Amino acid sequence: MKINGEIIFTYKSESNARVVFDSLEVDNENYLKSSLNGNSIEYQINNDKLGSFLATVDDLIASEIVVENIINKTK
Repeated sequence: MKINGEIIFTYKSESNARVVFDSLEVDNENYLKSSLNGNSIEYQINNDKLGSFLATVDDLIASEIVVENIINKTK
């Protein structure tokens, strides 16, 4: 079974989106496709196993929350 998903994060500014994109891209490079579009980041997640798909989504969201918290605390 092929499982596909899309997650879009939208930020207040393009610079915040760039910081998150650059911070997460290193870890995500081989696991999902990502694109930066202005103040949004779009992630395409594809996997053959539900467990792997959910783990990837969970890791992505957890990592995004960490970066977003850092951005908010350094302003």
